[in-house]
Amino acid sequence: MAQRVALAEGGNKKTSRVRVAVRLRPYMGKPDEKDEGPCVRGLDSQNLEIVNWRNATETVKYQFDAFHAEQTTQQEVFRSSVKPVLQHVLNGQNASVFAYGPTGAGKTHTMLGSPEQPGVIPRAVREVFNLVKAKEGDGEWEYSIGMSYLEIYNEKVLDLLSPGSQDLPIREDKDKNILIPGLTHTTISSFSDFDKHFIPASLNRTTASTKLNQRSSRSHAVLLLKVVRTRIDQPHRQQTGKLYLVDLAGSEDNRRTGNQGIRLKESGAINLSLFTLSKVVDSLNSGTAVRVPYRDSKLTRLLQDSLGGSAHSVMITNIAPEYKYYFDTFSALNFAAKSKLIVNKPFTRETVAMPVLPVKRTREDHGVRGSVTEPHKKRLKEERKTEQDGSSPSAQIHSPSEPSVMDRLLALEKLMMSCQDKDRLGMLKDVAQSRKEIQELKEKQKEFESKALLFSRLAGEKSGATQESVFKNNTAPLQRKPSTATTANKQKAVVQPLKVSQLQPLQQLAVVKKQSVCVKKKERKLSDQVEAPDGKENIMEPGWESQLDTSVLEQSRQKILQVLNTGSLKDLKGLQQIGDKKAKLILGWREIHGHFTKLEDLGKVEGMTEKRYSTFMKANILSAMGK
Repeated sequence: MAQRVALAEGGNKKTSRVRVAVRLRPYMGKPDEKDEGPCVRGLDSQNLEIVNWRNATETVKYQFDAFHAEQTTQQEVFRSSVKPVLQHVLNGQNASVFAYGPTGAGKTHTMLGSPEQPGVIPRAVREVFNLVKAKEGDGEWEYSIGMSYLEIYNEKVLDLLSPGSQDLPIREDKDKNILIPGLTHTTISSFSDFDKHFIPASLNRTTASTKLNQRSSRSHAVLLLKVVRTRIDQPHRQQTGKLYLVDLAGSEDNRRTGNQGIRLKESGAINLSLFTLSKVVDSLNSGTAVRVPYRDSKLTRLLQDSLGGSAHSVMITNIAPEYKYYFDTFSALNFAAKSKLIVNKPFTRETVAMPVLPVKRTREDHGVRGSVTEPHKKRLKEERKTEQDGSSPSAQIHSPSEPSVMDRLLALEKLMMSCQDKDRLGMLKDVAQSRKEIQELKEKQKEFESKALLFSRLAGEKSGATQESVFKNNTAPLQRKPSTATTANKQKAVVQPLKVSQLQPLQQLAVVKKQSVCVKKKERKLSDQVEAPDGKENIMEPGWESQLDTSVLEQSRQKILQVLNTGSLKDLKGLQQIGDKKAKLILGWREIHGHFTKLEDLGKVEGMTEKRYSTFMKANILSAMGK
């Protein structure tokens, strides 16, 4: 078992600002058409100035952690900017070095170099091996070094150590570590072993020629160096540090590079990823951004640990002195000035291997488990007997102290007694947690037993109530009102139409009932004989059909019957007093029983009472006559 421990040097969580170095490429080629010389120059080891494009007589000054002029060698760049962060990798922390700048500014030369002038990558790998060799002489740690090499081409992650691989996914584990499943990881034991794998893999990187650069990088290249050190003495602590060495592709102006076809597509992917990188830096510097857009690009997803994460980061910004690169240089300097404000929080990634239980102890644990489970079986048998005998609910409550919790507690106590002092703290925490769980289960048991006792008392009271009711209620229980079709003796309301020359609207029709019924309604508001004439649907008029023409009435009934038998759901919903639910019930009845032979069959549909049927017929016949 291994657990993740986040430690910081000195015991406190430290922060590390992104270190930014600017390297100026030597002036190349003939003077430009304006013959104005370089547009940028260095002032000292940290300051430089560039001509203000708004006013040529003014300059804009910048200050960085380091400025490397045209005469600076590869060795000086490595010693002053890169070498100080390599020691952190051996202490289980992450570090990253990446080159940024426009195309043709010398990023690949800074990172890779040449056989005569090696760049940052070969020098950093050699220095890591030298540091490991010096540390191994102490005899306290064992070191293992591995490498992975990939490129991001057109937003696809490709494995350079395995050229036939497809686009690889980028994942994040529960500890916020960025992972690439399927990426080749090769263990190396010396610098020559690294060279044997790195040189062929570098040839697999995508490059092409443009008007501004004869060998332009068309992808972002990332070399991952993983250093794992394990303590020889127990407990076997293991610390893992990662070194990211990134050679970014340069931003391009397609009007000057002359890109077409596939080169144009590559340029678009490069510029988009660099634009996302700029958005990430702006979000980190704002301090109020709700979301940092790491996931908007594969590049920013990989650099998530380097920018605002837990790595010691160094950015080497490469710029060109020619005036044709002026705006690219100006933008790169502004980006570098924003990047140096980013603060990371590095910490040590450490896992501690727990001691393995010996065979003798496991047998004792099996014995303990057997002794614990035997009473549990007896308890189950007794509970089954009580259930058959019909005992009280309180006797059927299972003890919530599960044997698995007891097993854990006993095993942890035995393990604690045999472990070393350094591991007892973790064991004590586990034991305390187990005891806390047992206490909570016991409290729940008491609560269940009190409820069971209450239920048994209520059951006893109910059994006594069968002989003599405690609550005497002579009123009849509330039941559903029977329909008028099934009640033969029920008095029906008598409706007498007004004697006028013309047919009055339904709203003006008066309801006349027997005086005895009305008096009884006033005395008893809840009556089963009379309904209040509040709305249209409650107006029951058996004689209203007699006032209509027989042929017109029959024709309307036939139309309604035709819609009920052949109409779709939409047609049924078009009828008066028929909604979506009622229309679906009619369709279901029609599928089961067939067509309606007469309109009175509609009363067989669920929920269609006699009153609703009467209201339905009245509304639809009058509606058909109005049309």
